[in-house]
Amino acid sequence: MAGEPQDDCLFCKIAGGRTPATVVRETETTVAFRDISPQAPIHVLVIPKVHHPDAASLAVAEPAILADVVREAGEVAAEEKLDSYRIVFNTGSGAGQTVFHAHAHVLGGRGMQWPPG
Repeated sequence: MAGEPQDDCLFCKIAGGRTPATVVRETETTVAFRDISPQAPIHVLVIPKVHHPDAASLAVAEPAILADVVREAGEVAAEEKLDSYRIVFNTGSGAGQTVFHAHAHVLGGRGMQWPPG
């Protein structure tokens, strides 16, 4: 059920402290941690502590928490001293989403190309 922790969700396990991660920030509603397969010199994931399969469903159900995720992405970038960075939300396997728990990628530390992908 959306909003409730899922036993088989890796990010729910990280948010609940049951699976280790290199946490860089944590708030009442979010956890930010380093990606284990970084695609840039700085690659941090920001997740809500509540379970929703993607950013769109999080926006519908709990828009304030989606705003927290985006705000924390900016805080991560500031703490990492990134002048330029990208915040990415992948939705669906065709877009590259591999963990179906809403999350933002904060990418920086190198030049980014456009269009992405």
